[in-house]
Amino acid sequence: MNGRRLFLVLTIWVAWLAGPSHAQGFAGLGSDADGFAVPQPDPQFSFPQDHGAHPDYRIEWWYLTANLAAEDGTKYGLQWTLFRSALAPEDGTGWQTPQLWMGHAAVTTPDRHFVSERLARGGIGQAGVTADPFEAWIDDWVLQGDWAQMQMRASGPDFSYDVGLTAEGPLVFHGDDGYSVKSAAGQASYYYSQPFFSVAGTLSLPAGDIAVTGTAWLDREWSSQPLSDNQTGWDWFSLSFDDGAKLMGFRLQQTDGNNYTSATYIAPDGITTAYPDGAFSATPLENAAQREIPVRWQVVLPAKGIDVTVQAINEDAWMSTTVPYWEGPVDVNGSHQGYGYLEMTGYE
Repeated sequence: MNGRRLFLVLTIWVAWLAGPSHAQGFAGLGSDADGFAVPQPDPQFSFPQDHGAHPDYRIEWWYLTANLAAEDGTKYGLQWTLFRSALAPEDGTGWQTPQLWMGHAAVTTPDRHFVSERLARGGIGQAGVTADPFEAWIDDWVLQGDWAQMQMRASGPDFSYDVGLTAEGPLVFHGDDGYSVKSAAGQASYYYSQPFFSVAGTLSLPAGDIAVTGTAWLDREWSSQPLSDNQTGWDWFSLSFDDGAKLMGFRLQQTDGNNYTSATYIAPDGITTAYPDGAFSATPLENAAQREIPVRWQVVLPAKGIDVTVQAINEDAWMSTTVPYWEGPVDVNGSHQGYGYLEMTGYE
């Protein structure tokens, strides 16, 4: 991409993402749907088609996080994300397409956080998603395979990774069979995950190549207005426990100081139980030294006897991207032991 085109894409992204808070700006999530399709209850998913893009919806992402370890036991976190946003509810070709793409990649170590970002316009082959065969890409970053076996690559100025993913459990659907309500007013998204990937591959960092193994969690979500106009950000947890169970939970911050919450408990065999607003809680316990953002939390789901402390492996896992946020691996201790990932938006 030449400098002028890059500037135009950046200008479009910044103008579209601008808003009263980072969370609103991050995906235009609180603005009106403006003619885009809107998720409806009782979704009827169709695969592999729904692994692909939905250009009639404004916002969509393919979001993978991984908890990894080297042979010496050192813990690492890995992120690969492709965001699609639309200026109009259509696809189009070439430079006329209203589809915009943004990619984020990161590697987190106990004392470093490596971040890279890519921006692209759809329709010119620089970024996109095909459903069958599945391939999501932006420039030379790629996530591809048949959702049973996947390969993933990305790189930045001082890091790269190339890892293989193997699904060892089923897809899971959040909320009401994949219809995930996000506010008391009823805003919602379509939301499903593959939280059962095993991972093996190589991280390339300034100190050299590192062979790693672990697990990964891939989220798929799309909507056109999933937040209400009084919501300013979110805290999202994906936790894996030593007994094989998993927990997805989020709280959405509101301007009145309250939070809207939702959670999905995932049994080791993939059977899910959805929990509505108020059943799950996440309470900040301690902020990072570098900025006013919580890096230790108490997470509670009484219905499953879950009362755990979630602690960041690296406090400074700040995504210094076009719209900044915090994303990093965590340790889990308390009623359950385990690990996971934490994402926080709406913070400075």
